[in-house]
Amino acid sequence: MKYRRLPSFKKAFAQLPHEIQLKAGKAFLLFQENPNHPSLHIKRMRGIPGVWEGRVDIHYRFTFHYEGDTAVFRNIGPHDILDQNP
Repeated sequence: MKYRRLPSFKKAFAQLPHEIQLKAGKAFLLFQENPNHPSLHIKRMRGIPGVWEGRVDIHYRFTFHYEGDTAVFRNIGPHDILDQNP
């Protein structure tokens, strides 16, 4: 799977605690191998057409959308990013 990261995603990732960055790295490896891996809990976001969310861990999420066959990572952070700026 191809993917790219928006500048907003890169900025948010850089601000994460180191331990969450490591967990996110593992989650993204899983995503590359199998975007439907059960531990990622991938699902469509309610109320925002075309945007999906995935789980890094119980408290942290990432959001993305697809452009053709490319996953575009939009944001990453605590669960409340889903309400503020997906």
